[in-house]
Amino acid sequence: MTRYFLEFSYKGTAFHGLQLQPEGITIQGEINKALSIILKQEVQTTVSSRTDAGVHAKQNFVHLDLEQAWNPKLLYNANAIIHPDIVLKHMTAVEPDQHARFDAVARSYSYHIITHKNPFLRDFAYYFPFALDRLKMEEATKLLFEYHDFESFSKKHTDVHTFQCTLSEARWEFLPAEIVFHVTSNRFLRGMVRALVATLLLVGRRKISIPEFKDIIERKDCTLADFSAEAKGLFLEKVHYPFI
Repeated sequence: MTRYFLEFSYKGTAFHGLQLQPEGITIQGEINKALSIILKQEVQTTVSSRTDAGVHAKQNFVHLDLEQAWNPKLLYNANAIIHPDIVLKHMTAVEPDQHARFDAVARSYSYHIITHKNPFLRDFAYYFPFALDRLKMEEATKLLFEYHDFESFSKKHTDVHTFQCTLSEARWEFLPAEIVFHVTSNRFLRGMVRALVATLLLVGRRKISIPEFKDIIERKDCTLADFSAEAKGLFLEKVHYPFI
């Protein structure tokens, strides 16, 4: 039995999220189905994390155990039958105890915003046609590095034992056609990136002051943050492992 890490990308618009669900099409479900057909045996995968419906990924991983050796030519065959919004990239043999979720040391996300209507980006960016104070947004973003408890930016009824996260990157990129928020952390809470973005946009619109933003963090109350940033603007950019 050999354990493999499978790297893949997907456009999340058509799916009910990454992880298997009782109802609805999911990325994990489509991967399991395609590999089971190609390998002529039931294949079950373990995902690196959970992502909500509509979220995209440039790089993500699952792990799986196979009795037979993996032939790289099978990747072409799997891509030929899998859902067209998913691409399987690489299959890498790893140690038997290495885990797609628990061995990840960090994850990087980007969130894309457009301020002018663009039908070609409607599935990939949050349309937000309001003037923004760039300096205020950047000042508030820098405050994030002073904290580790992000309970205010976590959705309710989440099954976690701690709200502690260590951010190593949080910055805005202001481009001619879009605004991108980049964030990397050792872990993320449910809805955390979208809540950070939506709340920081309120700072940019001067609806929340810098002291008020700081108070939202310190109060550890998710009813004070804004969770309105749409899923379609969110991309999982990279899952970081010490061995890949």
